[in-house]
Amino acid sequence: QVQPVASGGGSVQAGGSLRLSCIVRGGPFGSHCLGWFRQAPGKEREGVAGVYTGDGTTYYADSVKGRFTISREDNKNTLYLQMNDLQPDDTAVYYCAESRPTPLPSKCRPPFDYNGWGWGQGTSVTVSS
Repeated sequence: QVQPVASGGGSVQAGGSLRLSCIVRGGPFGSHCLGWFRQAPGKEREGVAGVYTGDGTTYYADSVKGRFTISREDNKNTLYLQMNDLQPDDTAVYYCAESRPTPLPSKCRPPFDYNGWGWGQGTSVTVSS
């Protein structure tokens, strides 16, 4: 099984924007969750945004609501995270992840339980003040 790998990270100043990308598994797989989580040094993993492939419902952590947007381009098997108004607290390694099939859209709402989720290498985002 190929794990999704995130890309597009970098260094920006506060108030700046970045768009992260991730190639995800394509083809008939059943409704499941695609999501982004992040981990800052010395901190727990934090689910940031999720989308349920069954109906496209999106979910966001309160910490990023209104600033981040999760989207997908199915014909390219690509998941995106548009991040606007970045702040130093957003500094972290960002990972994209896929869950196993689920009939429950609520599984895509942060915080994720990560049980049955798969992810690969993350991409680093650094925001300076």
